[in-house]
Amino acid sequence: MRIVSGRAADAMVERLAARGARLSGLEPRVRRIVDGVRRGGERSLRRYSERWDGLAAKQSLRVGEEEMATAWRMLAPQLHKALSQASQNIRRFCEWQKPRDWMRTRGGVSLGQMVRPLESVGCYVPGGRHPLVSTLLMTVIPAQVAGVKNIRVVSPKPSAELLASAAMLGVREFYRVGGAQAIAALAYGTKSIPRVDKIVGPGNAYVTVAKKLVSFDCAIDFLAGPTEAVILSDPQSDSAVPEFIAADLVAQAEHDPEALAVLITTSRELARSVRKSVAQFAKGNPTALESLRARGAILVAASSEQGREWANRLAPEHITVAAEDLPFIQNAGSVFVGNYSAQAAGDYASGPNHVLPTSGQARFRGGLSVADFVKVITVQQLSAKGLKRIAPAIECLAEAEGLVAHAKSVRVRCEHA
Repeated sequence: MRIVSGRAADAMVERLAARGARLSGLEPRVRRIVDGVRRGGERSLRRYSERWDGLAAKQSLRVGEEEMATAWRMLAPQLHKALSQASQNIRRFCEWQKPRDWMRTRGGVSLGQMVRPLESVGCYVPGGRHPLVSTLLMTVIPAQVAGVKNIRVVSPKPSAELLASAAMLGVREFYRVGGAQAIAALAYGTKSIPRVDKIVGPGNAYVTVAKKLVSFDCAIDFLAGPTEAVILSDPQSDSAVPEFIAADLVAQAEHDPEALAVLITTSRELARSVRKSVAQFAKGNPTALESLRARGAILVAASSEQGREWANRLAPEHITVAAEDLPFIQNAGSVFVGNYSAQAAGDYASGPNHVLPTSGQARFRGGLSVADFVKVITVQQLSAKGLKRIAPAIECLAEAEGLVAHAKSVRVRCEHA
């Protein structure tokens, strides 16, 4: 990893803050796939899936419930236990997080909200380098807690572990398709896969571009790019442990060759110690090594204030901070506080969601949550007294806008009250 300070560090922060997925070059190719499935339906979906997802010529797109149940029965006991513990923690956090109905009454006006689940969602689970069982948990469980009736999971070449996890969660609709073609199928529907109201979950560049292209026809969560990890560590204010910092940087770097791993510190001594530990921990991990060489950096700030400012400008997916730095964090997907809050805990089993905004999107939103699977609908009930109390303001504003019928709709009620 490079150690950078002074103007060079500030310039690097500026470049990284302006990062974003370089996806425009893929759009023409992905658009052909999406349009192909939109027009050709099932036949086009099968053609793409047989070419890229390893689907056999007469193999069903839908995974049978018995196949999922068998995978669960064959699962190793220790994985059984781990999945159960993780799912319980995630579900409990989702219950805490769920938006609630409420009503308030004042002066004859009752106002509130009712929370209603989406009718259907599509959960995309990547099937690339690693079978991301954790992503299945992180997308399906909040949808279940929200009360979504139809949950459709798509994943190319699903592993036995993934199918077992789906069985544990009670997933009924699981389709062995992936890539841009799976996103198009969820957005527009085919003979086998009904369309959904919203698509959630991370994926490769093709999946991300496809989500962007269908987003005006089908809601999406956000465009998730390569993993990002930032650690803000000021030895003057915390007991920094170089091995802990290095372990987290390498852990997130192993996700993807384009992952971003950054340490921000005021200490050159800590910077050198972390760099040494990173080199040791990354040995034998080719993906992490490639990522750290290309995008790993240790930024040495002139002060704690500058370090915090850099962290917020980067708006990272994951960030680890000391407890005293937490109040200063404004932009982050998920925050990990203290030496023992390993970022991998959030990836798997602590409870909060690991589907998080990347590429600086943490400036305007947090990670996937139960709120992504519900609609918050406002409710208003006015008595005659309540309407009369605010009628002058309504009529005045309506007339100022030239909307005389609006004013009349209130006036006529007040005349009969």
